[in-house]
Amino acid sequence: MSQSVADWMTADVLTVTPDTPLPEAVQLLVDRKIGGLPVVDDTGKLVGVISESDLMWQEKGVEQPPYMMFLGGVIYFQNPATYERDLHKALGQTVGEVMSSHTVSVSANTSLPVAARIMHDKKIHRLPVVDADRHPIGIITQSDIVRAIAAV
Repeated sequence: MSQSVADWMTADVLTVTPDTPLPEAVQLLVDRKIGGLPVVDDTGKLVGVISESDLMWQEKGVEQPPYMMFLGGVIYFQNPATYERDLHKALGQTVGEVMSSHTVSVSANTSLPVAARIMHDKKIHRLPVVDADRHPIGIITQSDIVRAIAAV
């Protein structure tokens, strides 16, 4: 029988809210030596994740997308909406301004192979584990899955 996410997840999950100041969230990541935090709303429901990748915009900055002027108009070679989103992340001061809001999550009874496939396909390093009401009850990381493989 396949092991489930519940067998390997970290159940003592730390969360932040969209209003959490960014320096506070960064300090939590550093102090706890973790790469990401689930973000919950006022009711405790998962609304996003803030990760090291989201924070890279703070240091990297954003370059204006390439464009050309033609007949008095501007033609962008990349989507200007993407530039606006990236700029917002680079200048963000709260978790809500920087977090990834299109969060993938799993339930505790999800099998490890399914969780691994989701992480691989979505190119993410961690998955929040939620209950039926989308309240975080844990987090499973790529490292947890590797530990499970090693324990076989």
